[in-house]
Amino acid sequence: MPIIKHIRNCLLSFMLGLGVLSNAAAAPVEETAVFAGGCFWGVDAVFKHVKGVSNVVSGYAGGSAATAHYEQVSEGDTGHAESVRVRFNPAQVSYQQLLQVFFSVAHDPTQLNRQGPDVGSQYRSAIFFINTEQQQVAQRQIQQFTAAHTFPSAIVTQVVPLTQFYPAEDYHQNFLALHPNKPYIVMYDQPKLTQLRKQFPGLYQ
Repeated sequence: MPIIKHIRNCLLSFMLGLGVLSNAAAAPVEETAVFAGGCFWGVDAVFKHVKGVSNVVSGYAGGSAATAHYEQVSEGDTGHAESVRVRFNPAQVSYQQLLQVFFSVAHDPTQLNRQGPDVGSQYRSAIFFINTEQQQVAQRQIQQFTAAHTFPSAIVTQVVPLTQFYPAEDYHQNFLALHPNKPYIVMYDQPKLTQLRKQFPGLYQ
């Protein structure tokens, strides 16, 4: 009997071990992407409607912590760009798919230091890569768009390493959802969601 009990306990431990390994393998491993494409209100809203994205935060990237404040960033000389930090599950949406949404829907990558009515380096087009793989994927995507003449003008998007991301003030977070009828939102940002649904129906949520 002791031998049978010992075998039973060993078998139970083995099965529990498999369960732990299975749970660990099933747990989603999220990644981070940071994009700048004009006023962060609309870019934030676009990525919040992409399947596989769990969190989007509006903020600032490219400058220092001392100047990561809206009033200073708005001056256009802090080095910061209005940006969004995107947390996503690569098993549901790839980094390349996020790039395609970024280029095709979230903003116009051919406008230098501006987007629509917003002018200044704080509204520049930029991809702040986290690692070498993101850098390579971003550069390859730009090369493909350029070779295919996807856009009528040259892509001016910067591909630069992320040094730090600073969340913006609370009143900037989830802005479109909280102010859907604001004239700026209606004119410049709501159409982006329409385009997202039209161009990427399989990704829209």
